[in-house]
Amino acid sequence: MNSLVILNSVIDEIGSALLFFVNILKTLMRRPCSRDELFQQIWKVTMQSLVTTGLAGFFVGAIMAVQFTLQMREFGALGYLGGLATSATVREVGPLLIAFMLAGKVGAFTSAELGTMRVTEQLDAIRCLGADPLQEIILPRFLAIICASFFLLGLGLVMSIGGGILLGGLLAQVSVEEYLRHIPAIVTLSSIANGLVKCFIFAVILATVCTYKGYTTTGGAKGVGLAVVNTAVSTMVGIVVADWLTSFIADVAIRAFVGSPF
Repeated sequence: MNSLVILNSVIDEIGSALLFFVNILKTLMRRPCSRDELFQQIWKVTMQSLVTTGLAGFFVGAIMAVQFTLQMREFGALGYLGGLATSATVREVGPLLIAFMLAGKVGAFTSAELGTMRVTEQLDAIRCLGADPLQEIILPRFLAIICASFFLLGLGLVMSIGGGILLGGLLAQVSVEEYLRHIPAIVTLSSIANGLVKCFIFAVILATVCTYKGYTTTGGAKGVGLAVVNTAVSTMVGIVVADWLTSFIADVAIRAFVGSPF
């Protein structure tokens, strides 16, 4: 019985979040938000995660270089180190890294901010003034998270290449030129498209969950804390599930139309 109750609660929550996402899209179609507010939110989201994403990308690139070096040294294929490490980062690690960074910082912050506005009746005050909170408050934050995620993905990938070059030179004596030479050959357009699609899907999940949890917060300060915790848990689970689905679909599509998993 308890399992059924939990399952029904999860299904209701997913359905409510999907309806909330549809309402955001309808609001975007009917009444776009202010450009100034949108750019301000994009700047805020980007600056909140800029340093963290850059450092994480650098060390992820270094870790990938170390792992591939240990395997490729046995086959005498260290010349392909840069291409394979970068391809793995573009296809999988990069989008997932950016999503987790944003979920831990921007997602929690946005949920707490909107939750505080909800429990202090600021959103109701906006509605009483004749404005739509979805248009004025939610939509700029929703779009900002999606837009900023692409910039942060690019930054993380560039930093990961730098980390890979450093560790590749220290551990495998691979020069910068040799490390970079095979990247265009192995990192194909399908790899880049796969990374961009994952980045977009993860950003939409994060933006939907954090704005939904913040917008529907109840119970005062305790409710805000619960909303932040639920945002983190729901976002992580949603991203992992979406990562599995997109990886499976992308692998099938690439094998069917391109014939190569890279």
